[in-house]
Amino acid sequence: MVRGQQKEVRTPGQNQKRYLAGALDARTGELIWVEGPRKTSQLFLQLLWNLTQHYRRAKVIHVVLDNYSIHSTQQVAISLETTEGQRLRLHFLPPYCPDHNRIERAWEDLHANVTRNHTCRGMVPLMRRVRGYLRRRNHRRGRNSTAA
Repeated sequence: MVRGQQKEVRTPGQNQKRYLAGALDARTGELIWVEGPRKTSQLFLQLLWNLTQHYRRAKVIHVVLDNYSIHSTQQVAISLETTEGQRLRLHFLPPYCPDHNRIERAWEDLHANVTRNHTCRGMVPLMRRVRGYLRRRNHRRGRNSTAA
């Protein structure tokens, strides 16, 4: 800043938050995600349900996870005992290894390109931008994977 001039810094006001849980297809790079107001086992279970619906023909769906507590609750364990849940295989990464989880790069790209220092006036337009960014990302991945 120039001495004697004060720079205006826009702040979003209320500290509202939304959370995403997602899974990255290792073959195609497609990102499947769900949204929620809190980061809970329910959000994670919603993601697992979406995976079973998205990959209806798959006999087994392998999901690589970090060791976040919502991934290993009793609610999750009970859900994995259902018919749909038995198709899921959860693989936990060693603690403190975010570099080994490819989805972390997708989240970082989203944060760098959309949510960090955004100027949206509220959560609704911000989430619209988030969804648009992720859809465009998947569209580009789909076009690239069919060309290979």
